[in-house]
Amino acid sequence: MTVTSPAAPAAASASRPLSFDKSVEAIRSNSQWISGGVNSNFRLNISPTPLVFERGEGAYLYDVDGNKLIDYYLGMGPMILGHKPQALVDAVKSQIDNGILFAGQTAIEAEAARLVCELVPSAERMRFGSSGSEVDQAAMRLARAATGRTRILKFEGHYHGWFDNVLWSTAPALDAAGPADAPTPVIGSKGQLKDTADTLVVLPWNNLELLEARLAQGDIAAVIMEAAMCNQGAVHPLAGYLEGVREACTRTGTILIFDEVITGFRLAPGGAQELFGVTPDLSTFGKAIANGFPVAAIAGRADLMDMFTSGGVVHGGTYNAQPIAMAATAATLKSLTPALYKKIGVSGTALQEGFREIFASAGVTASVVGFPQVFHVALGLDKPARDFRDLARMNRPAYIALTTALMYRGVRALERGAWFLSSEHDAGVINDTLDAMRDAVRELKAKGTL
Repeated sequence: MTVTSPAAPAAASASRPLSFDKSVEAIRSNSQWISGGVNSNFRLNISPTPLVFERGEGAYLYDVDGNKLIDYYLGMGPMILGHKPQALVDAVKSQIDNGILFAGQTAIEAEAARLVCELVPSAERMRFGSSGSEVDQAAMRLARAATGRTRILKFEGHYHGWFDNVLWSTAPALDAAGPADAPTPVIGSKGQLKDTADTLVVLPWNNLELLEARLAQGDIAAVIMEAAMCNQGAVHPLAGYLEGVREACTRTGTILIFDEVITGFRLAPGGAQELFGVTPDLSTFGKAIANGFPVAAIAGRADLMDMFTSGGVVHGGTYNAQPIAMAATAATLKSLTPALYKKIGVSGTALQEGFREIFASAGVTASVVGFPQVFHVALGLDKPARDFRDLARMNRPAYIALTTALMYRGVRALERGAWFLSSEHDAGVINDTLDAMRDAVRELKAKGTL
């Protein structure tokens, strides 16, 4: 009797690129029931096709075509421990044995909350939610209630969810965005209520003078920002900028909200606020807080957070602190050790340096900037961007051609330029990625695409 081993996942090579025909067919078929075959607009129109997956493990995803892909999407950022980490799997299975949803409180949610408050500098109190969009709304509601003001100030290129009142100027066309020092709010979706712009002020990021002048008018309830601009790019705050914003908000009675849905528990155990040493009044979290489970959180000053209890501010949600998700949260936060960040730091730094060397050797103008845990590649930029308008000059068609070429070589990277790393991206994974990048750049240079 002959025992046949299961077929190994397909590996890419320059001479035999991967095929995604089964994903193409599955998306076409699934579109009978799911609009566009996907359940988020951010998964549409991926080149060469949106993918359909069977499983994930470590740094890899395995799709319906049998391809093994190095994954730098990482679920759009959450999977800081990689796919299927054993400690999280064990914690979730144990909680399932005890129950799923109680419409009441559990010990595991208290444990998860304690861990958040211990890790995050701004977290005197916190509450859980289910998505970053939801907790951003809760933070802005608290700010309006606390100040009696209605206007929220946000920045071009920063994303705070898909709701009508904040989906403005997240990726505006520059011909519609007005002057750089006085941006015109640009709507993000058809069907969006246009009069919500009346409660919003949009400014360029990293310009302290403009911010201070606008806050001096005394009508802004809150400034909401990514402390490092990681939705569009991985742009660092300029020296002194966050400190200046903190001082200006304190001086004018404005609530400072850090949207750490991307940066929280990724840049450091306490998020960007720990890394940069600037503490906001309120913070919002998601993504890496639970390594792939639908968990979000709002945290901040006790006097503000306790307005949910005694200040007449409503916050709710059937699935807030759902026990299985809380087990995942606690397991994830316990895993965020110094050794983990050191490991990602080594891999992320090596990958960035390798990319810079590959682009320079090939004569390709590119900016590779950010953090070891999440960085950004912008083709066509000869220096790091300082705001959205700088970033908008990148050569997006060429970059999409590059990520497409990488996909055919077994490397899955976001088309917007972000690269997320996990603790499972070890030296072997990094070396394989650099080999794929080298080969993709060589091909696209030969074609005149780069």
